[in-house]
Amino acid sequence: MRQALELFWERGYEGTSIAELVSAMGVTPPALYAAFGSKENLFREVLELYFSGVGFDPSIYFVLPTAREVVERFLREAAAAYSSPAHARGCMVATGMLGYAPEHQGVAMHITELRRVAREALEARFRAARKAGDLPKDADPAALAGFYFSVLQGMSVQARDGASKNQLLRIGEVALRALP
Repeated sequence: MRQALELFWERGYEGTSIAELVSAMGVTPPALYAAFGSKENLFREVLELYFSGVGFDPSIYFVLPTAREVVERFLREAAAAYSSPAHARGCMVATGMLGYAPEHQGVAMHITELRRVAREALEARFRAARKAGDLPKDADPAALAGFYFSVLQGMSVQARDGASKNQLLRIGEVALRALP
């Protein structure tokens, strides 16, 4: 599974062939299909592996006491994770399937849903912060969540293009200044 994760992360869903998967995983095509049923099912399981160990965990939104600490932490963690030499650069969910062929719409919608759930969790955290007085009453939680997810996605693309951890951290510092 780890080899499949690395391939999908580096090349995206459509850029990864069954031949590459079976070669990397050391299995035969029939064994891959017997174990997972399809490339799509394998990808979905790989996404679970990604979130269990490497991907961003939105539960931090509700652990930290202030919205500023939440935003600062996820921007800092994203900069480190996206630029890490330990795995493919960027975020697998942000960049793994932006464009797709019509026959892969199910996979694309699954990734879209994962992004939506994470963005809505951040929006809920911003609503709670506004209610608690941690954000101004006129703060727009939906717009703030959309903005910070756009920053994260942009940082992912920058990392894929070779941006260093320090460059990504500077982007995060600028973005943090937008928080009211």
